[in-house]
Amino acid sequence: MPEPPATKTAWYRQSRDELLAGLASSPTGLTEEVAAARLEQYGPNELVFRKTPAWVRFLRQFKDPMVIILLLTALVTGTLTALGSHMLPDTVVIAGVVVLNAVLGFVQEGKAEGALDALRNMMVQECLVLRAGDQRRLPARQLVPGDIVVLEGGDRIPADVRFLEVSNSHVDESSLTGESVPVQKQAEPLQGSNLVPGDQKNMGFSGTFLTQGTARAIVVETGRGTVFGQIADMVKAADKGLTPLQRKMKEFVQTLIIAILAVGAVNFGYGVYLGYDTAYSFLGAVSLVVAAIPEMLPALVTSILALSGVVMASRKALIRKLPAAETLGATSVICSDKTGTLTENRMTVTRVYAAGMTYEVTGTGYDIEGQFRYQQRPVPPLEHPALVQLLRCGFYCNNAHLSGAGGSGDPTEIALRISGAKAELVVDGAQRLEDIPFDSSTRYMAVLVQCDGRRLLFAKGAPEVIVRMCSTEAGATGRHKAFDPEPALQTARGFARDALRTLGFAVREMPADHGDLCHDDLRDMCFAGLQGMIDPPKQSAIEAVALCGQAGIRTVMITGDHPDTAQAVARQLGIEAAQVLTGAELSELDEAGLREVTEQVSVFARVAPEHKQAIAQALQANGHVVAMTGDGVNDAPALKVADIGIAMGISGTEVAKEASDMVLADDNFATIVAAVEEGRHAWNNLEKAILYTLPTNAAQALLIMGAILLAASVPLFSVRFVLEPVQILWINLLDSVLLTMPLMMEPKEKDLLRQPPRNPDAHIINALFLQRVVLMGVAIAAPGFLLYHHFGAAAVVNGRIVDELLLTQAQTAAFWGILLAHFGYVISARSIYASAFTLNPFSNPWLLAGIALSTLIRFIPTLVPGAAALFRTASFPLDWWPLILLCFLPSFLAIEGDKLWRRLWPKAR
Repeated sequence: MPEPPATKTAWYRQSRDELLAGLASSPTGLTEEVAAARLEQYGPNELVFRKTPAWVRFLRQFKDPMVIILLLTALVTGTLTALGSHMLPDTVVIAGVVVLNAVLGFVQEGKAEGALDALRNMMVQECLVLRAGDQRRLPARQLVPGDIVVLEGGDRIPADVRFLEVSNSHVDESSLTGESVPVQKQAEPLQGSNLVPGDQKNMGFSGTFLTQGTARAIVVETGRGTVFGQIADMVKAADKGLTPLQRKMKEFVQTLIIAILAVGAVNFGYGVYLGYDTAYSFLGAVSLVVAAIPEMLPALVTSILALSGVVMASRKALIRKLPAAETLGATSVICSDKTGTLTENRMTVTRVYAAGMTYEVTGTGYDIEGQFRYQQRPVPPLEHPALVQLLRCGFYCNNAHLSGAGGSGDPTEIALRISGAKAELVVDGAQRLEDIPFDSSTRYMAVLVQCDGRRLLFAKGAPEVIVRMCSTEAGATGRHKAFDPEPALQTARGFARDALRTLGFAVREMPADHGDLCHDDLRDMCFAGLQGMIDPPKQSAIEAVALCGQAGIRTVMITGDHPDTAQAVARQLGIEAAQVLTGAELSELDEAGLREVTEQVSVFARVAPEHKQAIAQALQANGHVVAMTGDGVNDAPALKVADIGIAMGISGTEVAKEASDMVLADDNFATIVAAVEEGRHAWNNLEKAILYTLPTNAAQALLIMGAILLAASVPLFSVRFVLEPVQILWINLLDSVLLTMPLMMEPKEKDLLRQPPRNPDAHIINALFLQRVVLMGVAIAAPGFLLYHHFGAAAVVNGRIVDELLLTQAQTAAFWGILLAHFGYVISARSIYASAFTLNPFSNPWLLAGIALSTLIRFIPTLVPGAAALFRTASFPLDWWPLILLCFLPSFLAIEGDKLWRRLWPKAR
């Protein structure tokens, strides 16, 4: 494992004097001459990356084997068109499909660099700098290591800095670490090695901002040397490779193209061997290739993924890159953030201790509805004076505000306000007179309040600090009694073991004329009790984790929070939490060790950006398809390298969103599980579409091959193919749209989330695929041959056409027969294994509409003279129809028979 960013030089371990000496600086800052020289040495404080030119990205789209073969086919058909062949429609359509596919790929690839742009946008434009003792506002790009910057509340930190002086300084690092609570900073050195950014309490990082207080800090890293800069480098270098679907389709297309070209070459050689004219043999080979190549396959895949994306969007999962819609269906591990994704991201008081009794508190987040329970039974708070006194302490010793839309202020104080509101406490009942703000050195806060005609002093802080202020405690009836601190401290330790953030509370009645508040007043107080809070897991997340287990998907929690908190929340969620590893422990592992622990450990805490990325890569190396969630800038590299990166739509930074494949509009883990179900549904329908499309293409190829093979013995096949190339193109295009596309509208099958993820290494071309192609290719092509021969044999005598109209009518009859055979197949293709008789015929109205529309449109070239001339068709006698309609049966019976055999012998699946 590499060292975490910003620890390659352990700035956090150095004293003030060591920092100034090491960076050749002074408390008054650098001189202009030194700063100019360093700017020349280190370069400007900005992120600069070379963008890939648009024309290069566009040309990349033509590397795909399917695109190359389509281009070559369009070139050949275009040449034949120029030489007088009727293949212009083929050329136009194939070229159009290629261009459309290239444009879609170009647009998708253009999004990949958006994360770098978002990182650039987070850089500060100007900042206050101390140069030679003078404060001046300079462009942030001119900062160099050794500069002294002056920060105030609301300022964004312009580079990576080490704090030299702080005054009640709190920094919001949520964009970097994902943790929502501002971090209080210090100037003193820290001990330890490999500390992740979240543990470096004396460091400030570029792009984060000071929420309150003031500070002076020395610049230690600029530009690409900052944590943000290193994350940008990781984002640029991250490459997730091909998705499972893309890998399958690439392999499938390569195999398919080789097979089609080989068959076409054999067909051409055999035609020449039999003595046919070279031009005839070549035209037959080209027609075979055009018939066999599924030109609409790229559009079909794109359409199914796009439709899946629309459905996912309706379920709050916004797909940014289309392949992600299907990748979710193959996901075997979901690596999730804790805060906001698995939890409410709202601190909530869940347990309180007063007068020797521990109460459970129900309700989560900003909801003021909730109960206080003692020994599993609800209790009215107003009937328990000691409980009310405790809640009043937390409610009034507080700077947060509640409103109808929620709350504002420190998350801990909002939680205390809400626990008081659950006991019907109101702000209007008290007037604050004086206060002592919280300070990290004293670890408490106190307020003097006029309340109910009395002047009361309320204090809150660390339990071990508060108990030292107290000489009495409130009894069950509210009366004061002598205070023994040990039970309270023991209870506080119990709260801490359950990962509750615990505060102690005390109260003292002051004289009516007491106006000033000082630290000496905090003595002889009455201990009111304890309140323990946690960011609780979402109920929907608990249910979703259980669903993942049923679906064979493992849930892994990766958080920047404390290991004990992570373990407690994981247990509540149902995630295996017997062992928790920290980022520092991960840094000690080699690649083999990391691969081993990622199979055994499901909770990781105190992680840095490269840890998340390394965990994803280790899981991928173990053969898993990995989904990774994230919301902070630090998550961007992992989001890019995972098989599917999932960003938070509400709390997520723009950097995370731009690096992701999918955005959760509601920041809810349960939405991922819903999207997994849709991803599996998308794959099922794609598999059905492929298993329908390729056998129909194979049937058209068999019509060409069969004609050449039979031409020597059956003169009818030597003068014309069963279908003209333009008719084959009609089938490839219109039937694909009207019959194949409705298969993607097929309703979800039952129990999709009770099946294990499919094997990402499974091949599209498997035994089932090959058997279906051969079986259904023959079942569809045979009726076309028989109809053409039955009705058209009399039109050819001694190898010469004696009745042009009859031969065209025979081709038209075969044209219709192939359509009826397609109908027989598509009705049963709605399920890969289930019989058509078990499916509701009306559950997919799109397919019924496609069949009806295909039938109506097919009458256009049959009955309209202009269209008939273009498509080389003609109307035929009505008494031919009974035989044509029978063409529905061979394909329907063949596919139903195949399914029956597979159901009776499951090993055949």
